Order: sequence, then structure tokens, then C-alpha cells
Amino acid sequence: MRGYRIGKGVTPVYKAVDTCAAEFEAETPYFYSCYDRENEAVRSGRDKVIILGSGPNRIGQGIEFDYCCVHAVMTSREMGYEAIMVNCNPETVSTDYNISDRLYFEPLTLEDVLNLVENEQPRGVIVQFGGQTPLKIAEGLEQAGVPILGTPQDAIDLAEDRGRFGEVLRKLEIAHPPYGTARSRDEALKIAARIGYPLLVRPSYVLGGRAMEIVYNREDLDRYIQDAVQASHEHPILLDKFLEDAMEIDVDAVCDGEQVYIGAVMQHIEEAGVHSGDSACVIPAYSVPEELLQQVKQHTQDLALELGVIGLINIQYAIKDDEVFVLEANPRGSRTVPYVSKSTGVPLAKVATRVILGEKLSSMDLPSEPAHPHFTVKEAVLPFSRLPGADTTLGPEMKSTGEVMGIATSFPAAFAKAQGAAGQTLPTSGTMFMSICDADKTQAVELGKRLRDLGFRIVATSGTAEALEEAGVPADPVRKFTEGKPHVVDMILVGKIDGVINTPRGRGARADGYEIRRATLRTGIPCITTMAGAEAAVSAIEAMGEPGIQTHNLQELHGNHTRSS
Repeated sequence: MRGYRIGKGVTPVYKAVDTCAAEFEAETPYFYSCYDRENEAVRSGRDKVIILGSGPNRIGQGIEFDYCCVHAVMTSREMGYEAIMVNCNPETVSTDYNISDRLYFEPLTLEDVLNLVENEQPRGVIVQFGGQTPLKIAEGLEQAGVPILGTPQDAIDLAEDRGRFGEVLRKLEIAHPPYGTARSRDEALKIAARIGYPLLVRPSYVLGGRAMEIVYNREDLDRYIQDAVQASHEHPILLDKFLEDAMEIDVDAVCDGEQVYIGAVMQHIEEAGVHSGDSACVIPAYSVPEELLQQVKQHTQDLALELGVIGLINIQYAIKDDEVFVLEANPRGSRTVPYVSKSTGVPLAKVATRVILGEKLSSMDLPSEPAHPHFTVKEAVLPFSRLPGADTTLGPEMKSTGEVMGIATSFPAAFAKAQGAAGQTLPTSGTMFMSICDADKTQAVELGKRLRDLGFRIVATSGTAEALEEAGVPADPVRKFTEGKPHVVDMILVGKIDGVINTPRGRGARADGYEIRRATLRTGIPCITTMAGAEAAVSAIEAMGEPGIQTHNLQELHGNHTRSS
């Protein structure tokens, strides 16, 4: 149809947005398309690049990509290019008309972008800073003869295609959880029988973990295929063995085809299986053995070079029983790029843009390894208080709508500051409710002792209370919601509980805790659903009892690397 339209001479023109309401001539380089005769976006003679934005903001896709796009525009202009920004969200910085040399307020569809390319004739298009939205049209752009700057389309597909990516991992001898790709219900059930439950299931080519779920049995998988996605040859679903009790690691890096610069290794506070956008994480990794950290860095270098990445790459790992597993690799800007940049003082999006436009990492004055004289904790801001009835349990589908960062000279102090900034004030006294699954009870006993030392009264469900009492930690038993009144939900609703530690295991236990989590949401008290999160929270409460508040200035912390702020 596009070819037919062009053959008939039906082509769009571009009009400048009249920011002066016709009172005098507008000069803002801000355009939209229409089918008319006069084209106001006259092409200049300068060498130019087009940067594709992330489109409308939605839950699961935040402004982190807009941050990357703005840095890409700024760097392109610094390097002498005419930077042309394309986005269709008025609530972003990239769509401020004074950010780029020329702004097009257009939908991020293949047809609209091809029209723009025809009008501007750029050196190429940068697709890796806008998240999944521009990547979806990268193949179509390449097939139409549009140069993709940075990581080539084949490398993007190599990372997204589970079969091809698996071959890369086998070649590099990098471990990964068992997986399969299903194009029908029967195929999915066969793969599940081979891999074993629990499984992490999701559609391919998604962002923000949309429709991603952990399934614990065949009935769960059947329901997922019927309700969440319809598997087909064009839209396969991915099935991965879910590693329970694993620690998740995130790495952001830049590759120029010859060298790899690792921006940061981030340790997640929550267990693997919680979406990286919802998980609190810390730089530097505070409890990962040095040997495993070096292994993660080596895997990152090997994968970036093998995939042929030019620009940014984000790789997610899981560590279980001292073994490093690769979960996925995304050869694009990630939502953690702004956090890493502000934490380390090295502006990764700017570095990546210089690489995309032809510079080598060796020519840049980058620290050989970013210094970490402080701890920075990123915490997600969740929208549950505005969504009555929502289940506050975190999982593989992203639910957060923002994030904050806490900085301190110790991890507990930084974690406490991040919690406060995210609106989750940790109690320093009062009553703590604990309901812990069997696998976590040993760790829960130690936390119980520390909470008692801090002066907390502990109430717990029968099994948890018994384990605590046996270890010499006084705990008052209380009924579960399903055991009848009076139960813990009543105590929460009348203000007798100041904090909750509830670690569910399996679908039944997670469902049982739903009412508890809803009650904490209504009363505004913190509810922690992982032992890693509970350990961090107790350490933070201990740090909050120390005198004085640490304040830090990013510019002073980063010295010569203040460009990222």
C-alpha cells in the first residue's frame, strides 16, 4: 500500500507547530505531518542523524529511555551532526523543541519513520535508545535500505531469537537455565515436561515483562496459554526454568566492536523472578564473591563482542549455588542506564552515542573501572496506593511507575534513604508481623533476633512463631486470614502492626498472603515479600538508629565526571 500510495504521488508534507498562535512568525523547528502541498520542513545541507524515542509512556516503560534519547541528541549535536528527534509523547524532555535541532512529533511506526527518512535523508537512524518500540521497526527500516547506526539488526535479532542466542551461549560455554520456544499449546506442554516446573513464561519481543508469569504446574500453564497469550508461529512463547532462591545481577556496558566498557554490576535486593524494573538494586554489588563478579564481567565482554554490539548492552544474570547463569541480553539502552550514570559519574548514553557515531572507547578518557567510594541504592516507586484492590506482590511483570536513588557510605544507610524517598518509611519501633515459608525459617530466626534487639515486639503465624520460640526469640502467635477471626489482617487494619515480613512460596502461599498485602496497602505500612528485602530492611532500621544524616553532592562525589548529573 505504501508503494501504491507513493506511486500515485500521495506523500506527506511537514508543517511547523505554530507556538506563537499566529501573533508573529514561529521559528521553532517542531513539525508534524499532514497530506498537503507545501512542505515547511525544508532539508538542510548538514550531515544529520535521526534518533527514535520511546513513544507513549506506560507502566513498564518509563522515562529512563527519554533520558538516553536526550543524551544521544546532546552528544550528536556536540559532534557536529544535525540531531533530529522523533517521538509522540508531549510529556518528555526529548520533545522540548529546544533540545534537538529538529523535532518531529510523529507516531513511531514504520511508515511514518520511512516518510521522515525520505524527507531528511540522514546518515542513519539510531534505534537503541527508545526501548522496545523502535526495535520493533528496525528490521523494516533495514529492509527499506535505511542505515541503522550502531548495533546491526542481525545482532538485535540474535539476542532476541531464543534459538540463535542459545547457540551463542553454547559456543561461549556460558550457563543458562533450560528453556524452550513453543508455537502451540501441545509444544508448550512437551517443553514444560522436559524442563520441569516452576517455569517463567512470556511472549517474545516484549518490554516491561508484559504478560510474563511464573507457572508452578500444568494447570497454571494451560491457563496462561488460554488467557494471557495465544501461541502461534508468528508469536511464540518462551519458557525458561525458573531459578528459585537465586540472586539476580544486572550489567550495563558499552561495546565498540573491539572493546567492552562495563558501566556497573548491579546486585538486585529481591530474588530472581522479580522484574528488574521493580527490584531494588545496589551499586556496587555488596555480597557477591569477587570470583563470581569477575566471571560476570568476563561473560559480559564475551557476549557483547560475540553478538556484534555497537553501543549499549544490558545483560541479566542469576547466581544460584555459586554458578552464574545468563537470563537474557538486550543490545539496547536499558532502564538502569540513568541510575548507573548517576551512580558512577560516567554518562553511559553519551559514551554509547560517541561509539555509535564512529569513535572508539580507547580514544575516550574513561576510568578503567568506575570508582565506588559510596553505595547507591535504586528503589522502585510503585503505584499501588492509587490502584485499590491491586496485589502488591512483585513478580516478573513490571508494575513500577518510577524510581529513586539513595546514596550513603554504607549499604544499609543508602537502602534506608531509598526507602524513604520511595514513600516506604521503615518503622524504628513497634510490632513486626512475620509469616515465613519453611525454606526461609533459618534466616528468619536471625532476623527475629535482630528485631528483638532493636526493641520490636514480634507476632507471627503458628509455624513461624514456633521456629522463633525454639531459637529463643519470643513471638506471639496470630491466626492467618484463612484460619478465621481474630486474624492478622484485623490487627493490621486497626493499627496494631507496624511492618510485615511475608515470604510466600508457591501459588497457594502467594494467594494466601493477598489479603495481608491488601491490608498493608490500605494502612500504609511496609510489606516485605522476600528474605533478601527483609535482610536489607532490618539492616536499614539498624542504620537509622545511628546519629546524624548523611548528605552527599553528586558533583563532589564524581569529581571530574559530573557530566552525567
